[in-house]
This record gives sequence, structure tokens and C-alpha cells, in this order.
Amino acid sequence: MMLSIKRGLFMRIAIGSDHAGFELKEFIKLHLEKSGHEVEDFGTFSKSTADYPDFAKKVASSVAADFSDMGVLVCGSGVGMCMAANRYRGVRAAVLRSVEDAKLSRSHNDANVACLGARLTAKSDALALIDAFFSESFEGGRHLDRIKKIEI
Repeated sequence: MMLSIKRGLFMRIAIGSDHAGFELKEFIKLHLEKSGHEVEDFGTFSKSTADYPDFAKKVASSVAADFSDMGVLVCGSGVGMCMAANRYRGVRAAVLRSVEDAKLSRSHNDANVACLGARLTAKSDALALIDAFFSESFEGGRHLDRIKKIEI
């Protein structure tokens, strides 16, 4: 299913992290809740060692099943979470390093899961990335045909 989020629409967002991403996940979750979004936290719930694929599975499954509109995953680099999440049909996860990444991953790739690296992303930068990601809309058109080619 192609999900196209419109600007200003409040969403159901699944969020998860491993131990390395726990603090940044909590920070992002609070920001999303204050912005009026419904956020379901799939863990982890502490800084105790935790395996990122376990949380990527929970968030990606929620997005793939349309229980959540979008997802956010945080680990040390964002890469592991992205790789794990992209294994699920209908999930298009993107590692966000810049506002341009966030905007293009939404507008051109219809990304529905934002992945961030807590060891590489300052808290203030993380909010700018998240805001850009959730405020951008999928352009469709020529991009839709490309998205269809990557669906399994």
C-alpha cells in the first residue's frame, strides 16, 4: 500500500530503539507527542544492552500492517535499524543525515520509516530531520513507478 502523508496531518507513529538510541528516541517521542501525534513506543525502555533487529521488527511490522502510519527507529548509526526494517514488505526506511535526505526520502521515495543514528546526530538536528520528514509529501508521478519496482 502506498501511504502518502499530507502536511499538517496528525499521524500514528511507531517508534523504537536499541540501547544506543534510547535517549534520542525518548527525546524524539516527546517532541512528536507535543506536536499532536499518537506515538506507540515499541522499546527499548532503558539503556540496557538490546539488539536493534528486535525493535526494527516491531516498528516495521506495525507500519507494514497499517497499524501505524509511519515509523521512527534509532540506533547508534541508524544503518542497522534501516537494514532490518527494509526487510518488511511495504516498509521503505531511510537513514536521515540531513534535512535534504529527509525531504527527498519522503518526496521521491515515499519513505515511511525514518532511521537516525544517536551517535552521529545532535538532538537539535534530530528534531529538524524528523520535522522535515513528517512535513514532506510524496510527489507521486514518475516516482510512483520507481517505488513499484522496488516492492517485492
